[in-house]
Amino acid sequence: MADSTGLQFVSPYAFEAMQKVDVVRLAALSDPELRLLLPCLVRMALCAPADQSQAWAQDKKLILRLLSGVEAVNSIVALLSVDFHALEQDARKEQQLRHKAGGSNGESILVSQLQHGLTLEFEHSDPLRRLRLTLSELLAIMNKVADSNGEFFLKSSELFESPVYLEEVADVLCILQAELPSLLPIVDVAEALLHVRNGDWFLCLLVANVPDSFNEVCRGLIKNGERQDEESVSGRRRTEALRQLCQMNPSQALNIRAMVVEECHLPGLGVALTLDYKPDTADEAVSPLVSYVSGLLLGTNGKVRTWFSMFIRNGQQRKRESSSVLWQMRRQLLLELVAILPRSRSTHGPNDSDMEDVGSGYSGLREEYVVKASALLRLYCALMGIAGLRPTDEEAEQLLQLMTSRPPATPAGVRFVSLSFCKLLAFPNLVSTPEQEQLMVMWLSWMIKEEEYFESAAGVSASFGEMLLLVAMYFHSNQLSSIIELVCSTLGMKIAIKPSSLSKMKTIFTQEIFTEQVVTAHAVRVAVTNNLSANITGFLPIHCIYQLLRSRAFTKHKVSIKDWIYRQLCETTTPIHTQLIPLIDAYINSILTPASKANPEATNQPVTEQEILNVFQSSAGGEGGRGGRARYTITTQLLILYYILSYEENLLASTKQLALMQKKPKSYSAALMDQIPIKYLVTQALGLQQELGGLHSALLRLLATNYPHLCLVEDWMCEEEVTGTLPLLRRMMLTSNTCRYTQSQLHQAFQKLPSSSPRLMRILEHLTLLSPGDLIPYADALTASMALLLEPAVPRRILQTLNKLWMGLNTVMPRRLWVMTVNALQPSAKLLRQQRYSQNDLMVDPLIVLRCDKRVYRCPPLMDIVLHMLNGYLLASKAYLHCHLKETADFDRQSQTVSNLGLPGQPDTPEVTREELKNALLAAQDSAAVQILLEVCLPTCEEQQLGANTESLLRSMRSTTPGKVKPGCLGPVTRMGGDEAEPEGGLLSDLREVQCLICCMLHQMFIADPNIAKLVHFQGYPQALLPLTVAGIPSIHICLDFIPELLAQPQLEKQIFAIQLLSYLCTQYALPKSLSVARLAISVMGTLLTVLTHAKRFSFFMPTLPCLVAFCQAFPPLYDDVAALLVQVGQVCASDVATKARDIDPLIARLQYLKEKPQEVLSPGGGSSKLSLPQRTAEELVGADPDVQLCYRVEATFMDIISSSLHGL
Repeated sequence: MADSTGLQFVSPYAFEAMQKVDVVRLAALSDPELRLLLPCLVRMALCAPADQSQAWAQDKKLILRLLSGVEAVNSIVALLSVDFHALEQDARKEQQLRHKAGGSNGESILVSQLQHGLTLEFEHSDPLRRLRLTLSELLAIMNKVADSNGEFFLKSSELFESPVYLEEVADVLCILQAELPSLLPIVDVAEALLHVRNGDWFLCLLVANVPDSFNEVCRGLIKNGERQDEESVSGRRRTEALRQLCQMNPSQALNIRAMVVEECHLPGLGVALTLDYKPDTADEAVSPLVSYVSGLLLGTNGKVRTWFSMFIRNGQQRKRESSSVLWQMRRQLLLELVAILPRSRSTHGPNDSDMEDVGSGYSGLREEYVVKASALLRLYCALMGIAGLRPTDEEAEQLLQLMTSRPPATPAGVRFVSLSFCKLLAFPNLVSTPEQEQLMVMWLSWMIKEEEYFESAAGVSASFGEMLLLVAMYFHSNQLSSIIELVCSTLGMKIAIKPSSLSKMKTIFTQEIFTEQVVTAHAVRVAVTNNLSANITGFLPIHCIYQLLRSRAFTKHKVSIKDWIYRQLCETTTPIHTQLIPLIDAYINSILTPASKANPEATNQPVTEQEILNVFQSSAGGEGGRGGRARYTITTQLLILYYILSYEENLLASTKQLALMQKKPKSYSAALMDQIPIKYLVTQALGLQQELGGLHSALLRLLATNYPHLCLVEDWMCEEEVTGTLPLLRRMMLTSNTCRYTQSQLHQAFQKLPSSSPRLMRILEHLTLLSPGDLIPYADALTASMALLLEPAVPRRILQTLNKLWMGLNTVMPRRLWVMTVNALQPSAKLLRQQRYSQNDLMVDPLIVLRCDKRVYRCPPLMDIVLHMLNGYLLASKAYLHCHLKETADFDRQSQTVSNLGLPGQPDTPEVTREELKNALLAAQDSAAVQILLEVCLPTCEEQQLGANTESLLRSMRSTTPGKVKPGCLGPVTRMGGDEAEPEGGLLSDLREVQCLICCMLHQMFIADPNIAKLVHFQGYPQALLPLTVAGIPSIHICLDFIPELLAQPQLEKQIFAIQLLSYLCTQYALPKSLSVARLAISVMGTLLTVLTHAKRFSFFMPTLPCLVAFCQAFPPLYDDVAALLVQVGQVCASDVATKARDIDPLIARLQYLKEKPQEVLSPGGGSSKLSLPQRTAEELVGADPDVQLCYRVEATFMDIISSSLHGL
């Protein structure tokens, strides 16, 4: 709006005085300034005020005194004397008339036919006509604006253009708007004034006389504005008007700028207001313009970013105009950039002599300008990368000068160099001439030379040297997308960088500055990051080493990296850095996998065993011992543990490839693994999961694969009991001044048992309040004295407390504890021979655990410990054999293949044979353990004399137990009624408790591997244990699946065992499946009756006929089949007896009677039998014929079936 140039606008001082109605300030205004505010002041003096206070009365007098000397006041008073109600009515009629006429300029109610032009008519008119003329013209413009549908027009009007009458017209305009606010809303009036010349001046006067409407007018103009204001005349006029308003009220400029951003309209206005803004206290760091534009382009609002980027792009398409806001912004930014450049910098590249003295022609960037320079660099990156700004030659030259300047060695200086380097990579077109390229190469060389000094002087861990190294590695491995990602991450913005644009930089890096050999040699010399953790951000040496490991640069150039990685792992702390685990994985891969097949020796060296031991030296002695302050952090120990376990796993997985290359990397020894407190470390990691990231879960995965005996479910559940809330509360009771017991005191208390039982109990109870880690020093004393607890008269409470302490220690040092315990529980004969087992011995032969003192088998608390160790070592043995097989298989096969070349008749041993042998060994091992444990369940002779009976477990299961023949006895089978008393050695005996513990373990073994159950039952075990195993092992029902197969075995003993086992299973599990298997067993018995010889028939049916009682008791529908079988057996036996001319009872007749009328055998009242059986003494039966014995067994079985069925009713 250049047409309003030369007119006097309302000053900020005058506007503030009007806003606050400061009469003193108003009185200080000059006459020209006061003239602009007269409409409001006159109305203020003449109208009745709402404020009736004394203070306002005094101010009003001052205003009247102020106005008394101004001649123009009289004309304004005359304007206020008009009848505005009639004027408003006429105006509304004219609006209706124009609406009907379609907006054409026809008859006017407000103004009759004009004789002269508007200016002359206005000059000669009275106040009322002046009001009518101005109102008519204003309404015409407002109507045209409403009908224009957003198309801009400039209305030519004499009334608003004549410089002579501008002040009078402004007076009339202000009075009209003040008196007719409903007819002339101030926002609509402001919009109409944009379409006339001098509109911004009229608008400022109007708002100055109604200062409360400032925000309303500005918001209305912004809402109705264009999205891109510099594209059209209307946008530029609107921007200029709002800019003048903000110059009149500068305190609201930033609020108006915020409205611009909120509405995403008039971007040029936002920039213009920022250019006009003069803060009270200048910020030395960053200018308002840099802050504002950076906030728009780098903020989180994508809509705002796109809107302002479009402003930049559209502004560049027009020719350069000095009046354009965009060019004003660019000029201001360039001035700020030049202002902070080092004064001695030349715009030309240095010559060769300058390269020798780098600092001679290049003064550094001043420290107070570094932050501002960084902000400017990021802003130019955003303008060029996001908004698409194309820099001019001058801008590009000055930017390059700033980027290649040398800041001081401060954290801000490190940041500036990193930003400059990334800007060079993002916009390589800034370097266009050979001189500029030489300048850039010199600056990069300076970066390489000074990065160590910067890192030490600035006191930061992440310097720009690592970024240089990382970019060089990416260029060598052609990972251009990684470079782009790195640049965007450092700059903090997403920029579209074409990979092809990096070709020049790639050539410079890979051929002039950083050859691959230089990169690897330099990387090894880079110092490790002290106390590396996730809290240290930026690009660190670890990123560079990781990329070099992935690209196999170290092995290619024969540079050893082992020491650097070891030192970095030793300098770590929590929270763990995310790059550490990938670094270890890449390092392990470089150890095991050669860089190329042509050179199989091109691998890195593994960490030595001594270096590993050094990390665990403070805790290795006690598997997490508390001997003193650890030299290395728990993070370092966990990372080294992860390295060892992952190395061993990858070594096993790579055996085939290594065998083909005739290369066998060394595995870490078992002695080393024994000294590492694996379980203790994993337990510590459990409480640090949040700080360790994914390390804890990775360790658990490796443990489950390689050390399954350290991942027992029982151990996890036990840990909950040890580390739960209740133990914590008990531990809180342990005050610091509590009496502390030493290991020697504990040892002495054990030695003096049983007299020292009370003192020993006090010590053990005290130890239960300690944490598992604090118990470790007492482990030797606790385990070494275990054998002493097997002596008689040792209180049960001591044994139980020892069991509890052992389980607590098992959570932190299981492997060492197990070895100590096995050696302590050896029989006294072995102890005298000083035979000590090692961890390896126990993994090779887990059954050593059961070769303990026999008294342990009747000491439930110690037996619980033995079973726990047995379960662990069985799992450990499986893992050990699996690893051993995998380690040796591929190498043995490869060597055998090489040795057999040209030697026919020596085929390779198939791999499946080795696997089968291993599985057979494991099965034999498991079944042997089960058989030994079952044998332990049998009562000894002393226990039998005391009345212990293994069948009492089934007492509640059924009222009648099939008759049994004790080994070595041939005699009548005593039928046991439901009411018959049986001597019990006490259900709470040690034997019973041991049996329960063993049954619990067998149950878990059968669930884990059902094949063990099948193998054990095919082998068989004493029939006296069947009641115990069926009642005590819930998972034994799986035997129903293979009993048919067991019945089909040719050995008579297995068939007998199958039928006896089935009889107990049918009683315990009366299921449809049991019924079908029982039917099959009866059928098999019938078949065998016809094929067995005389001697075998007696051996088979004597122990199996009583089982038919259980079949009938569990499944009454089987009665007919069983009765038929019994009659058939009786007939065969009776016929054999008859051939020998022996006179026996009429057995067959009795059996037929029993079969047909079983209900008449016993009287309904339970009285004596109607069909009495002859009583036979044991002596008679022992000397009797086997067929005779079998006949009586058949008859006795019949009676048992009938008796059990009637008792069941």
